[in-house]
Amino acid sequence: MRRLWLRIFLTGLVLWLATVGVTGWTGNSNLVPTVVLFGSFLVPVTFVVWAYGRARSPGVTVERLFMAFVVGGVLGVLGASLLENWLIRPSITMYVLVGLIEEGVKLAALMFVTRHMVKRSTRDGVVLGATVGFGFAAFESAGYAFNALFTADGLSLRQLVETEVLRGILTPVGHGLWTAILGGALFAAGGALTAPVVLSYLGVSLLHALWDSMSAIAIAITLVLTGRQWQFELLRIGRVPHVTEWQVHVYTLLNWAGLIVISLVALVWLWTIVAAAPRDREILSQ
Repeated sequence: MRRLWLRIFLTGLVLWLATVGVTGWTGNSNLVPTVVLFGSFLVPVTFVVWAYGRARSPGVTVERLFMAFVVGGVLGVLGASLLENWLIRPSITMYVLVGLIEEGVKLAALMFVTRHMVKRSTRDGVVLGATVGFGFAAFESAGYAFNALFTADGLSLRQLVETEVLRGILTPVGHGLWTAILGGALFAAGGALTAPVVLSYLGVSLLHALWDSMSAIAIAITLVLTGRQWQFELLRIGRVPHVTEWQVHVYTLLNWAGLIVISLVALVWLWTIVAAAPRDREILSQ
């Protein structure tokens, strides 16, 4: 069990690479769904298996994990899609609303799939919360990968693969991490929406909003630091100015630095939750 997650990841990676290679070689569009599914689910499933083997009680069964990943993930994606369609409009608060909606629906999905649990430990909440978050990320990534396939020039396998690789790299510090924090806070409170849970929800929603808006923030900071007068003049009349090669480098550095800082804050937050949790005798550590 200790190395099961690694075997799953390596096996899945080899199969995904083989599928991408055969699809590109043969041009067989029937294989595209396999590329999308393998690429979108590989990292989330790997991390769920890893979390399952780390620290949990007997109440966190494979069946409950499956429910959290599939049912929780699908409910989260559906709920977020409906609410964002009804409530989100282009504005300065758009990313804040996205964070509040997506973290809210994942929290609601977690509460739904764990409603019959009698015994709750903080570590179980972390594992199950992460599972709901990774389920959400898997189904969301599948949608992004599918959309990336279609370009103005036709189907683009390269763009699909690039999207899946990037989202796969970022998945461990995204939805799964944020909902793990929420799950730990929720189970520490016995499953009730107490003040600490609400504050945790607002906190992870803020991290989510900062993550989504990091590109825009990096652009703004880059212009403040390196902007030329002629670029500001073009912006004032509603035109998009050309950027210099140096500005591209500054933007890239700021964008990735921001994402790293957000990830470190979330990881430290999760570590403090787990470290402060009492270790139940039933917990199995491997």
